[in-house]
Amino acid sequence: MGDIREPLRELTECGLPQALEAMGERWSFMILRASFNGLHHFEEFLTELGIARNILSNRLAKLVENGILKRDPCADDKRKIEYRLTEKGLDLLPAMVALRQWGQKYGAEVVENPVLVDERDRLPIGPTSILSHDGRILGPADLHLVERNNLGIRADGSKAEGGEPIDRGDVVQFTAGQKTKNAA
Repeated sequence: MGDIREPLRELTECGLPQALEAMGERWSFMILRASFNGLHHFEEFLTELGIARNILSNRLAKLVENGILKRDPCADDKRKIEYRLTEKGLDLLPAMVALRQWGQKYGAEVVENPVLVDERDRLPIGPTSILSHDGRILGPADLHLVERNNLGIRADGSKAEGGEPIDRGDVVQFTAGQKTKNAA
């Protein structure tokens, strides 16, 4: 990935160790998946996941502590607590989908049912991809590490101009090597 490397021994210089510290355990991901599936109450998690009460309590507390879930009193019974995804938690959705797709591709052959689809067309979602700033799909050979002060400086020394960023709901169409971006 280039001429320089990340400081691999330094755990604070990269987001991955921080993410793993917050999430890096199977039950945390299963609770997050259950939250994306609409579960909000301790007893629901307990029943649906088959997790031990003490482990669930510990993992929920850690997810709340890390700002991934928040605790709110139930609207209909203030004595009960609901666990709701925060914006930080919702931002984990692409990572969850990528892990799910990886597991489907390389795990045991499981025919998924129900199938994850997009709301508009109700067709299966495409593979999670790494996108450039302007929407190009990138692979491992397309990635490179540079010092922050060298952002936008190409290998030949020329300066790159930022392209039009894509956003949620944008449609990127590829035709004969050209792409056009249309708002949906």
